[in-house]
Amino acid sequence: MPQMAPMNWIMLFFMFSIIFMLFNVMNYFSFKYNNLSPKQLNNPLYHKLSWKW
Repeated sequence: MPQMAPMNWIMLFFMFSIIFMLFNVMNYFSFKYNNLSPKQLNNPLYHKLSWKW
């Protein structure tokens, strides 16, 4: 029952929020993009898959 222990519910909410934000930040910064080298840019498959607007 939330009426019996409101401070406990607030602490659980803050703990969940902090863990959720840390999880999202770790996932965001752990992803590493691969830089395209000039050799990959000359690859015909790369040009075939690129969008032409």
